[in-house]
Amino acid sequence: MWVECRVLEVGCGGRRRSLLSMVMRIPCSFWFLLLLGAGGLLLLHLQDLTETLQQQNQGAKVTFSQVQAIRKEQCHYCLDNDRQSDPTEDNFPRPVQPVQLPVFPGVQRSSVINPRDITASHVTKSHRKLLKSSPPDQIRDSTERMTQVQSSRLRLMREVCAKYTSGTAKQPITRMHVSRIYVEDKHKLLYCEVPKVGCSNSKRVLMVLQGLASSTGEIPHDEVHYGNHLKRLDSFNQKGIIQRLKTYTKVLFLREPFERLVSAFRDKFESPNSYYHPVFGKPIISRYRSNATQYALRTGAGVTFKEFIQYLLDVHRPVGMDIHWEPVGHLCSPCLLDYDFIGKFETLEEEANFLLRSIGAPSNLTFPSFKDRNPNAERTSSEITSRYFAQLNVTERQRTYDFYYMDYLMFNYSKPFKDLY
Repeated sequence: MWVECRVLEVGCGGRRRSLLSMVMRIPCSFWFLLLLGAGGLLLLHLQDLTETLQQQNQGAKVTFSQVQAIRKEQCHYCLDNDRQSDPTEDNFPRPVQPVQLPVFPGVQRSSVINPRDITASHVTKSHRKLLKSSPPDQIRDSTERMTQVQSSRLRLMREVCAKYTSGTAKQPITRMHVSRIYVEDKHKLLYCEVPKVGCSNSKRVLMVLQGLASSTGEIPHDEVHYGNHLKRLDSFNQKGIIQRLKTYTKVLFLREPFERLVSAFRDKFESPNSYYHPVFGKPIISRYRSNATQYALRTGAGVTFKEFIQYLLDVHRPVGMDIHWEPVGHLCSPCLLDYDFIGKFETLEEEANFLLRSIGAPSNLTFPSFKDRNPNAERTSSEITSRYFAQLNVTERQRTYDFYYMDYLMFNYSKPFKDLY
């Protein structure tokens, strides 16, 4: 800029040119000084900006350090991927093993949490009682075992049906086939009643599920059987019957056939009974007892087990069949209805409770174990059954086995006596 002013001065002539040169020289010097001042101000601003950035960076480091401290406090086992692991510290092994929770002030330390236990959080409310009472591994093992048992029983039933009752699947379902089935619509359950297989308590459970009672213990025996509170499947129209058979859980509980037979005999003929003694006892005594007393003929009391078996095996029975000793294959038509769950009396409570959890029943509802009819009498067992069948000859035992042969075969019960074929 100063050189340009000198060039202008040389190029101008006279006094007028000298005055103009002075005027031009002043602004050039002014701009030179102005630029120097602006440069100083810029340097000062850059210095302030650098100090500000340094302070901000220091603050960011403090904040990250605080976050690390908080995370470290909350999770003792968390690892920092940006640093080398200290070999003296506890690290997560791979695969992940059970993790111990950190200790927080005022919170009791839990022992150990296993990642496999995570599934418990997805269990429905109906399983909570079971979860509280049993360790998770026990519950899992029991569930797997029950599932395998059910799969095996259903497979055998279907194989036997396919082999011995060809054409049954094409048979139309009538009201007679479903006359022993009780309906519980809320939990979509169909229960086929097999007498002498805990059916009284099963009906109590159905009544609680249906909301007719708050607990099974408050329902008396007569209310269960004669109160007419439960719907039967044959009370619906054909469309309602078929729809429920397709969409509901169909349940069947059964018992070793000879044991069930002896249990029925003891209950109906060895205890006072205002129905079975006159209706069944009198014709049985009249037909099969040669020197019957007038009292026995008049009351029907005192039928012996041998007389009862003679009646059962007689093709010309003096009185018809009864549901308490009718084969399960006839009562519940398993080959036609294709049940979803088969329970057994020998493990009744365990399997019934497994079923209740499976259908989402209330968690406080369990299968009752009490015996309300003849509570002082000993339950019919295999030993008691053997004592009763010891009163029969080999032919009578064999014929009785033949009578229940399909139940033995379909539901995988062993031959009760070695001399049977």
